[in-house]
Amino acid sequence: MTKNLATLILSSLLAASAFAAESDKDTKEDVARHRAIAAAHENAAKCREAGKGEDVCVKELQAACKGLAIGKYCGMKHEH
Repeated sequence: MTKNLATLILSSLLAASAFAAESDKDTKEDVARHRAIAAAHENAAKCREAGKGEDVCVKELQAACKGLAIGKYCGMKHEH
């Protein structure tokens, strides 16, 4: 009985450590994704500051965010 309990505890610890390592990787990927989205939005702001039209800047934003965020506004929309 104690051998089974020790095996169960060891298995649980190994699973927990594997989850923590995966969680750290997921966190790093999430941070990178947020930074990429922020950079795309910063470029959209610079586009507008340069005097380009909203349609042009939105198209550039959409191209920069393809596969990165949800929706045609790169995961963020505000009123105009």
